[in-house]
Amino acid sequence: VHASSTGCSTRSPADSVSCDGGGVAVTNAGTTSGQRLRIAVVNWQCRDNPLAGGAEIHLHEIFGRLAAIGNEVVLLCGGWPGCPPRATLDGIEVHRVGTRQTFPFFARRYWHAHLAGRGFDVLVEDINKVPLYTPTWRAPKLVGLVPHLFGGTAFQELAAPLATAVWLAEKPLPWFYRRQAFEAISESTKADLVHRGIAADRIRVIFPGIDSQHYTPDPALRADRPVFAYLGRLKKYKGVDLVLRAFAASGVEEATLEVAGAGEFRAELERLAGTLGVASRVRFLGRIDETHKCALLRRAWATVFASPKEGWGITNLEAAASGTPVIASNSPGIRESVKHGETGFLVPHGDVAAMAACMRRLSGERTLVEHLGVAARRFAEGFTWANAADQTEAHLREVVGREEGR
Repeated sequence: VHASSTGCSTRSPADSVSCDGGGVAVTNAGTTSGQRLRIAVVNWQCRDNPLAGGAEIHLHEIFGRLAAIGNEVVLLCGGWPGCPPRATLDGIEVHRVGTRQTFPFFARRYWHAHLAGRGFDVLVEDINKVPLYTPTWRAPKLVGLVPHLFGGTAFQELAAPLATAVWLAEKPLPWFYRRQAFEAISESTKADLVHRGIAADRIRVIFPGIDSQHYTPDPALRADRPVFAYLGRLKKYKGVDLVLRAFAASGVEEATLEVAGAGEFRAELERLAGTLGVASRVRFLGRIDETHKCALLRRAWATVFASPKEGWGITNLEAAASGTPVIASNSPGIRESVKHGETGFLVPHGDVAAMAACMRRLSGERTLVEHLGVAARRFAEGFTWANAADQTEAHLREVVGREEGR
C-alpha cells in the first residue's frame, strides 16, 4: 500500500480518536471473540515517522482497532534521529530501534533481548520493503502482511546497485516463508506471491478500508473549469511524468493540473512541465495537510495516477469517496481500486495518448464527471477499516489455532 505522501492521515474524529499515550477510542470496530490476542508487529516505520506512507497508515488503522477492542499489540519498528525510543500510538505499544538504514541490523537482536519472552501468540511482519526474514526469529506463529513487493519496479526508482540489492533481498522470500501464513491487500499482490512460489491457500486477501465519513463529496465545490490532480510521492517509479505528458497532450487549454506531494523527483518534473509548455497551468503544491487534501479531491474533475504497480491504490479510494473519478494505469493493484467506465477509466500503462483522451473527454462532459463521481462514492463505501480489522483478527485467530505444520 502506498498512499499519497501529502503529510496526512486517513483517520477522522468520527472514526477514532488517536494520540500519543492515550490509545484509540474506536466507535465502529467489530467486537473481539474469545480471549485477547497478544500480537507483535514488525515494520520498518511507525505512523509518526517523517517518512511514513500508506503502509504505516494501513498498519495503524487495523492494529489500532485490534488494540482498542482489548488485544495486546506491540510494534517493533525503526526510528529517526531524535525520536523517543518508546511511544503509544493508537493503543499500540511502540518500540523504536535504529533508523531507516540501520533497523534491519538491530531488529532481531532487540526482539530476542526485549520482546521474545513476552509470550506473544503471533508475530506479524509487515513486508512493505525488504523482508526481515522473521521465520528465523523462532516466533510461535508468524503471518506475513504484504502490501506489495517491488520486484522489477525497483530498477525504475533506484540506482542499479541498490535496485539489485532490493531485488535480490526479495528473491529468497518463498523459501524462508514457505510454511507461513500471509495476508495480501489485493488480489494482485496475492497473484505476485503465488507467482513467486507461495501456495495460494496460505494467502488471505484482506482489502484496506477508507474513511468515508471523512472523505465526502461536495459537488458545489467542484471547480468551474477542469482541474486534474495527482496526489502522492514524487518518485520516478510513480509515473508522474506520464501524467504531465498526458496533460500536455490533452490540449485542453482551460484545464489545470495540481500536483500534491513531495519527493526528489520534483525538480525534474518542474523542468518537464516547462519543456512541455504547460508550466503556467501546472501547480506543484508540495506536501499538503488534510484540509487542503480534502479540498483538492473535491474540486478536481479527476485524479490521475500512472504507477506501473501498487499494492492497492488507496489514493484512488480517497478520490472515489470524495465523489471524484479516477484516471489510472491498468496496473497490478491499481486496477482493483478503479472500476473502468463506472468509477473512472483505466488505460494501458505508459499509454500517454489514451490517458490524454480520458482527460479530454472528462473536460468536455461535466455531467459525466458527476455521474462517475456518484458511482465512485458508492463503490468506496464498500471498503471500511472496521471490516479490514475484523477480517484480520479472524485470520490471526485462525492461524494461532492451527496445528503445527499446517
